[in-house]
Order: sequence, then C-alpha cells, then structure tokens
Amino acid sequence: MNLNPTAQSSTTIYDKPIPGREFILSLFDKVKQNLNREQIAQALKLNDLDQKEALRRRLRAMERDGQLSFNQRKGYQVIDPKQLISGVISLHADGFGFVSYSDTKKDLFVAKNQLNHVFDGDVVQVLIEPFTQKRTTNKLIKIIERNTTHLAGLLKRKGKDYFLLPDNTKAPQIVNVEQCQFAANSVGQYVNTKITQYPTFRQSTSVTITEVLGQPNSAGMETKLALRRHGVSEQWSDALTDQAMALGNKVTEQDKLNRVDYRKLPFVTIDGADAKDFDDAVYCEKSPSGDWRLFVAIADVSHYVKPNDALDLEAQERATSIYCPGQVIPMLPEALSNGLCSLNPNEDRLVLVCEMTINKQGKVTHSVFTEGVIHSHARLTYDQAYKIISNSKSVKAKTKANETASTLSISPQIKNLHCLYSSLIAARKQRGAIEFENQELQLNLNKNSKIANIVPIARNDAHRMIEEFMLAANVATAQFLEQQQLPAMYRVHAGPQEKKLLSLRSFLFEKGLTLGGGNKPTSKHYNELLAKVNQRSDASVIRTLLLRSQSQAEYSPNNQGHFGLAYNAYAHFTSPIRRYADLITHRAIRAKINTKSHNKEKSGLQKMLSLLSLDKFSKKASSQTAYPYNVETIENLSAYCSTQSRKANDISREVESALKCGYMEKYIGDSFGATISGASNIGFFVTLDNTGIEGLVQTASFNQGEFTFDAIKQKWISEKQQFALGDRINVTLTAIDTRERKMNFVLANLILH
Repeated sequence: MNLNPTAQSSTTIYDKPIPGREFILSLFDKVKQNLNREQIAQALKLNDLDQKEALRRRLRAMERDGQLSFNQRKGYQVIDPKQLISGVISLHADGFGFVSYSDTKKDLFVAKNQLNHVFDGDVVQVLIEPFTQKRTTNKLIKIIERNTTHLAGLLKRKGKDYFLLPDNTKAPQIVNVEQCQFAANSVGQYVNTKITQYPTFRQSTSVTITEVLGQPNSAGMETKLALRRHGVSEQWSDALTDQAMALGNKVTEQDKLNRVDYRKLPFVTIDGADAKDFDDAVYCEKSPSGDWRLFVAIADVSHYVKPNDALDLEAQERATSIYCPGQVIPMLPEALSNGLCSLNPNEDRLVLVCEMTINKQGKVTHSVFTEGVIHSHARLTYDQAYKIISNSKSVKAKTKANETASTLSISPQIKNLHCLYSSLIAARKQRGAIEFENQELQLNLNKNSKIANIVPIARNDAHRMIEEFMLAANVATAQFLEQQQLPAMYRVHAGPQEKKLLSLRSFLFEKGLTLGGGNKPTSKHYNELLAKVNQRSDASVIRTLLLRSQSQAEYSPNNQGHFGLAYNAYAHFTSPIRRYADLITHRAIRAKINTKSHNKEKSGLQKMLSLLSLDKFSKKASSQTAYPYNVETIENLSAYCSTQSRKANDISREVESALKCGYMEKYIGDSFGATISGASNIGFFVTLDNTGIEGLVQTASFNQGEFTFDAIKQKWISEKQQFALGDRINVTLTAIDTRERKMNFVLANLILH
C-alpha cells in the first residue's frame, strides 16, 4: 500500500506523536475501502509499540465520536454523517432498546450488548446499519445527554461493599454505593441515591445515598418509589411553603375591587367525596326567552401565582398534579390548592367566570369571560347531587353543617342544572362525541395504605352533568383564544393512525364487525360501532381496542380540533389548581379582559381631557395583566406539559400496579375467570373479572398442541383451538414479580362457552 503520510502529526500527550484524525480519515478517502488497524499502522509507517498503542486508542476515540465504525471482519470504515441519528432511547427490561428520533419513521433497534452503560431516556447517537432480512442491529456511537440523575432501590451489602438493586428494572445491573453515614443502618431498606459516576465500558455506576425511604412493605412505599423512579418529589421547600402561606387564607377586600360580584348567586361545587381542591363552581338560570345562562366559575390561581415568580417556576416544573391511590402530589402548595384558591363553601373566592347563553337545542350561542368573586353556597358530592336530581326520599345531605347549605335551599338550583344538562347531552349526541363508558374501578386502601378491596365506581348523571359543563366552558375558551389571536395552548386530539386502524379492522373482521368511514372514520362511526357491541360479552375488549386505535391527546399551539369530543376547537380552562396549561390559559384571558377594561378607561379619560382642551394625556396606572408568552414559548410549554401529563399518568398506573401485586400475593395458586385483553409473541394478556387486574399467560402454558401467533389477527392458533382477544377463559395465578410489577398466570382449563 503506497501511501505517504505527509500531513503534520497532531499534538498529543504521547512521547512519540502520531498523525492526527484528519490525516487518518484522509487514508480512507484515498483507498476507498475498509482498513484494519495493522493496515492503518503500515500506511502511517508506525512500527514502534508505543505508537501502535497510541493509534489503537485514537481509533477507539474516533469510534466513540462517530467518525469511524468497526466491524470484526471488515475492520474500520468512515461513517457517513447522514447515517448518524440522534434520539431518545427507551430500554426494555430484557436489555435491548429502541431509539425514537422521528414522528413518522420507525424507532431504531439497538441490541442489548451495546447498552450496558446506557440509561433509559438518555439522548444517544446511533449509526443506522443497512437493512437485512434479519433484524438490523444499529450501532450505538455515543451518549449525547444523560437524563437520569437519581436511582432508587434496595440497599444490599456484600462483605464490606454496598450495592444497589435498582427499583427500575431498566437501570444497569451493577450499581456501587459509596460508603456514607446511612449505609450501615440501611441495608435491606429502600434508598434514593444520586449518581456520582455514570457507567462506561470500563466501570460500573457509582451512587451516593441521599435519602432513606424505608422498609420494602412500609405504608406508601409504592408511591415513593414511583415518584423517584420518574424524578418527582412530593416535598415542598420551606421557602415555597412560606410564600404560599404568606398569601393568607382569606380574600382581601382590596383583591375584590374591580371584579364582578357574584356572591349572591347560589354557586355550588360538585365533586368526588374525597376531593380537597375545588377548581370549579356552577350556577344556571333560565331567561324569559327560554334560553339558559350557565355560569362556570373557575378558581383564579393566576391572581396569586405570577409569571416567573418562585411559585410559578415550581408549578411549571411540575406542570400537573399527580393522583395516586390514597395520595395527591399537588402542582401547588396545599395552602393554595386546598386553601386560598380552592372554592371552599361559605368563603369568598376570586374566580374567572365563563358565562354562556345556551339555547333549547343545547347550543352555546354566546359566551363572555369576567373576573369575579363568588361565595360558594354548598359543597356537594356527586352522590348527594344525584339524590336531589333523582328525587330520592333519602335527600338529606350527609356533610358537616359548616361545609354545605341546607339541601332544601339548593335543590331548585341542582334541578335547574340537570334540566340544562339534558339539553347539552342531546347536543352532544347530535355532534357525535365518542361515548366510551368502560367500567372504572376504585382501589380502597386500609390504614397501612395497601388495597383492602377493589370496587366498581358507579357513575351517574351528576358526574356527567359537571363534565358537560366543563366541556362547554373549555370550548368557549378555545373559541375566545382563536378570536383574540393569542399564542395559546390548545388541547388537540388527532384521528386514528393508519397503522392502528389497519390492525383494528383486522380484529373487527374476525369478530364479524366493521368500522365505517373507510380510511378516515369519524367519531360518529365509532359511536355506531360502540352501540352495536354494547350487549356483547367481549364489549369491554372491543371498547379498549377502539380507544387504543386513536392518538393520544396533547397540548399544541396550533388548534387542530378534538377528534374524540367532536369539537373544532378545545382548550383546557377548568383546572388551574392542578394543570399548568389551564393557568397559562387564565393569564391569556385576564390579559385580554384587562386590556379591554384599560382601553375603555383610557378612551373615556381622553374624551374628558379633550373637552377640557388639555393637550397632554396623563397616563393612568393600568391594571393590565402581563402575558409574557410568545409563539415559541407556548410551543415549548405545550410539548413539556404534554410530556409531564403522560408522566403523571405513568406514575399513577405504576403505583396501582404495585399495589395490585401486593394485594394478589395471597391469591397465588387460586383460579379466576378472565378475558383475553391483549396478545403478543410471548403469550397473551388477561384481565380478571371484577377486579380488572391484568397479567400475562406465557406460551409455555399452552399445553394443548403446537401454537403459532398471528400478529395481524392478534390470536394464538393450534390445530385444536385458538386464543383470541375477547375470549373468556379460566386462569391460575402462579407468580408475582413485585420489582417489575407484573403477574403471571397459566391456563386453568379450556375456553369457556
């Protein structure tokens, strides 16, 4: 190989420098082929052992930096920058991973042997390998950004050394714990740790203990672990707590000025029995024309939490409250969420009011927003409100005297609300909003914060009534934001994805069902199918698959409508205590309200000064509320709030799964009736009757012949039988993995008919 290294050698730390990276890359341009290390050394005329070692290290560094790739058979080759992709990696519990880098392209698979030093959620750079008939093994080049800072898990000891068994099964297996004051007394307990040394190809992860969480089965451990797994804290700093408490627990007279006084109207709050923060209160009345006037009053959090103050920055970081069984992790300190901002009964509270005129057909014909002050006349639970609606003889409110007004005094108001609801629900059906009515279940906890029992939640017209009022206010909000042309956050929901739709139609065909609408079904097509399957034994599975076929709702600066609710425009307005998106929306509305108010004052003063022949206009201090958001900021906040909302849902599900695993341990060996609710190439998933608990039946338990998996039809098939989604079977619980929060079942007998 006749190559002459004429380029200057690089400045290196070695006694005998070698040519630099650029020159090494130039070798490949000249030969147009792969080179192994010995060939490169020959080309560079490197004969000294130290120089060859320096070359070896340099080539490895060029690999890590995405300049060269190495193949055991072919040697080194230059990497085409176009083949390098950066994205977020999601690790599977079995060790392999997928890199997400595009909304439209398939995620990239990365094999387990490349990921020993990678954490779930890291931003990585991957070299795309050419496609082959087998699964393509793309190559991990480097880690660009670490997104894991803490690890929680069980503290173990071996000899004098301590190590962590991470609660997160996707974390690296070997985690060394540094000696500290907590270590000796905390072995066998769950601890939270901070990463002090990230893993590499040469060394393991090192951490230091920051917090002792407690014994594995202690009360609330499931929630503590889920929060720390996702980097969320339930604690508030003393400074933020003090700032919230300094605002007081009563609305000052000064704060009531320049607001519409609604205190004489009998507003009421209607919520769940265990609710402590009340975002919304409602009131309605009928006009002489027969139209309804609906007032939806929402807690005015934006009056107290100002943009970019300490409370706001913390609320923005959290972005949402998190609801776990038996515990709420609020977006705002309790002094605000349960106190000054909460629309507690018999207390003056600041609100933003959406007043809507609704005709007899249930259509909102006009809406207006005002800053107001209300005095809630009653705090009712859904059950109490429903008793009034249904004219139950047992109509006495079972709440404390200081929490609610006389039932008799508010009964006419509740009945008015229900009459209005009847019109709205008729309009909803006409509009075609998708009607999912899957059975919800409630986990009742005992004094040790473990599941005592699991019971179905009975939904009634009081639930639906409040939901419909909130929907109406949210739609009016979206229309207001559009009219005012403000950079704002909409809640959008796209239609079903083509790939999911294809899979859904294959499943429905097997069941003798069809979804209308061709490639673009509407919400009405979904409702038509839901009505057909309502009485079927497999209705719950079909509803679930119809739901899964759709995209996730998310926040966006661009109004794209809401497919599921069949709205052209929709925004979140009704929950500023627990959602940061709603708080931003409130700031937008108040900014416009105050701008209009200020302009009217200014216009009136200008006329007066003109009459007085004064040349100069004296500027009056404006009450205008600042709205410090541009399009780019709203775009970033939309993406972040969407991510945090999904994270909150993940935390809630993980806590529920952990609690269910603990609850079912005493039932290992017992058999249950179940429905097949999902399928994959490792088996199928079942949902148990009554409790809704889910688990996996692995292929190893299929003992009635040789089965094959049909991915299109989502079923397992043998010569004698098959297992398809919606089939009823009996299963026996065999094992529970508390660390992975999973349950394994085996078939107890053949399919039930």
